[in-house]
Amino acid sequence: MLDFMNRIRSKNLETWVPQWLVDASCGAWMRRRAQHSAGPAHLLFAFCDHYEPLWGGATTRTGDARVAYWVKNYPQLVRGIFDSDGYAPRHSFFFPAEQYRPEWLSSLAGLTRRNLGEVELHLHHDGDNSHELGISLKKAVSLFSRHGHFGRDRAGRPRFGFIHGNWCLANAREDGKYCGVNDELPILFDSGCYADFTFPSAPDPCQPSIVNKVLWPVGDLAQRAAYKNHEVARVGAWHHDRILMVTGPLALVRERGKWLRIESSAVTAKDPATPERVRSWAAQSITIRGRPEWVFIKIHTHGAPEEQAQSLLGPPGRKMHEVLHREFNDGSRWKLHYVTAREMFNIAMAAMSGRSGNPNTYRDFVVGPPPARMHEYLCEDV
Repeated sequence: MLDFMNRIRSKNLETWVPQWLVDASCGAWMRRRAQHSAGPAHLLFAFCDHYEPLWGGATTRTGDARVAYWVKNYPQLVRGIFDSDGYAPRHSFFFPAEQYRPEWLSSLAGLTRRNLGEVELHLHHDGDNSHELGISLKKAVSLFSRHGHFGRDRAGRPRFGFIHGNWCLANAREDGKYCGVNDELPILFDSGCYADFTFPSAPDPCQPSIVNKVLWPVGDLAQRAAYKNHEVARVGAWHHDRILMVTGPLALVRERGKWLRIESSAVTAKDPATPERVRSWAAQSITIRGRPEWVFIKIHTHGAPEEQAQSLLGPPGRKMHEVLHREFNDGSRWKLHYVTAREMFNIAMAAMSGRSGNPNTYRDFVVGPPPARMHEYLCEDV
């Protein structure tokens, strides 16, 4: 028994599994309700990449090759694949500000121009403070915007999605590593962030008890890990003074012939997207409360390193899309919608605002497309 409890603690299961168990029965009820609603259910699929060309201490030359591999091979992977709206798969590159190279952001803008993806913001910042974080974010917004990245709100201001490096959003670790900034959430919002896409992070200790939710942090947003106090996103209620938080599927699942495993929505070369995994993502029923027929799936990867890129852009990546089309795009029970992180946020906001029907209508509901999608952008030397 002691060994069993130690294994649970080593994976930090006690943090989130109790809430997952409570939510599981509710999720089953929501699926039944969605299946009995008029018309098909809509599967919104966003692939969010912690895209780090210098991962593993790589040289700039290796980073050049990694970016070039994606720019060449991603259009080939998705050729002939379309969702119910006629969109090809769309990749969200959460690019680390500390690895900025103008040529890499310009290359990724080429994929944006082809409507195959968008660039958002990733940041590793161990031992930081509030003042320096604000400066770093302001600089990143300026630099990335020069390449036409980041969507624009109605006032023309650049807005970005965010993923925290090492999962440590708002200084979540008890040992203080990998962040240092308790009031990160309001600083992000003031810098133009519209939503955070960091979680799930299990089995990392930063994983909060929140599972399979779209939510708003509430209470004192300047306190450490402020999102632990939250309200679930629902139809008829929303906020305009803070970031939304979009979490991906997290569950304990049993695969054929195996013991229970943690499904944390991370796609890797060693753990590709099998049919069982894809079904488990949908089964978590991440929705806006009151709009059960719109199901949100946000998965993640670290796609730049060679092993991951070859898998994601090769047969395992293609198979994932085949499964999505075979099981979630029949037109009667399900319709598939490939979305970027920005589009997923916009559709969530549309749901909260009471919109219904085909979510394709609301891809640009609050934050418009990045300028790179419509224009040629040349980097300015910095």
